[in-house]
Amino acid sequence: MTRSTGPARLRPALRAPGATRANASPAGAWWLWALGLATAASRTSNPLLLGLLVGVAGYVVAARRTDAPWARSYGAFIRLGLFVVAVRLVFSVVLGSPVPGTHALFSLPEVPLPGWAQGVRLGGRVTAEQLVFALYDGAKLATLLICVGAANSLANPARLLKSLPGALYEVGVAVVVAMTFAPNMVADVARLRTARRLRGRPTGGIGAVLQIGLPVLEGALERSVAVAASMDARGYGRTAQVPPAVRRTTHVLTLGGLLGVCAGTYGLLAAQGAVYGLPLLLAGLAAAMAGLRLGGRRSVRTRYRPDRWDIRAWLVAGSGVAVAASMIWAAAAAPDALHPGVVPLTAPVLPLWPAAAVLIGLLPAVVAPLPASPSDSKESA
Repeated sequence: MTRSTGPARLRPALRAPGATRANASPAGAWWLWALGLATAASRTSNPLLLGLLVGVAGYVVAARRTDAPWARSYGAFIRLGLFVVAVRLVFSVVLGSPVPGTHALFSLPEVPLPGWAQGVRLGGRVTAEQLVFALYDGAKLATLLICVGAANSLANPARLLKSLPGALYEVGVAVVVAMTFAPNMVADVARLRTARRLRGRPTGGIGAVLQIGLPVLEGALERSVAVAASMDARGYGRTAQVPPAVRRTTHVLTLGGLLGVCAGTYGLLAAQGAVYGLPLLLAGLAAAMAGLRLGGRRSVRTRYRPDRWDIRAWLVAGSGVAVAASMIWAAAAAPDALHPGVVPLTAPVLPLWPAAAVLIGLLPAVVAPLPASPSDSKESA
């Protein structure tokens, strides 16, 4: 008599499969996840929640990024976020802050300014309250940048371009080229620094930066020429002939839809426009989508192996949307927990259920397909 192995058989089915060309998570799913985390970061200035969002994004990137060139740019975005925080603190010290404070730390020599520059000062007293306020403000912007860096490290820009509507194809190409510039530049800098280190040359200092900068710019120029040649060979920029009435209808629907989206979003954010905000937003989205669909007739292109949105892709995107929705609701229900006080100066407290909502963003580290390791890719090759 054999024992039942039901749980043992179910366990492998719950595990994330290895990523292949057919089942890899679409780039749009990763961007929706990251934008959801960024939206959540924009709704709070609590440094504990912001640090939790950064930790969630970093864990998912470490668990699901590949060895592609764009996947190595996450560290650069973290350093950029720290630089933003430092700049925000320096500006608060030098230019002052409107936040009143009673805990003076030190004073700088104040430069007298003319009357037309009223409200601006250079130097003066620096308080703990204004530094804490600047720290919170800079941490929010840094978290936004890090969330964007997470999407840039996980999403394949070429696959993101394939999922765009035909009317946005030309704009999408420009955006994708701009997005891939930073990761490729970071990869070139790391490669050149490694080469200099192996040759026994210094990798720090102004002289080393100047010597590394010229090959990096040369490599960027060569990539630009190669991209332009490949785009020309694939017929980029060729459009089909459509009737003038269709073109005019497309412009009216797209422009009117975007204006409706802006007005509806403003209505949702304003306290007085909550009644008409949602219907106007939905109508604007419908008009804009109709305009984009009509505009796609001008784009003559084929789509090879379109990305499939399976249940795992929807879970990746839905986790980011859930985090954003939970934080928006928390900001309306308990704003004091998401925005710790500065005057009087109080220590931030981690609210439990918003923190639990942020942890939903860890779902892609469990459900998204596992990237192939370098050893696996070499064996398959």
